[in-house]
Amino acid sequence: MSETTTARVVLYGRAGCHLCDVARALVERVCADVGATWAEVDVDVPGPDGRVLADELGEMVPVVDVDGVRRGYWRIDEARLRRALAPGGGRP
Repeated sequence: MSETTTARVVLYGRAGCHLCDVARALVERVCADVGATWAEVDVDVPGPDGRVLADELGEMVPVVDVDGVRRGYWRIDEARLRRALAPGGGRP
């Protein structure tokens, strides 16, 4: 994992969340396969600005952003994540 500010993929989750555990393993595997950096943010822990992301993301976790664009939540789709990480970001 890397710093959130430099990571291409950011996984937002929380401790004790089964779907977050599944998403973490998927993100870790896909990022290793394609050589992308990733970071994880616990939505229940206040960030440096004091914001608690759980207020914003609520029950959507896990949430995955790629290059600052939301790419999935709840159950993360591996094919969609791979497309987002491909050259062109999955755009036609």
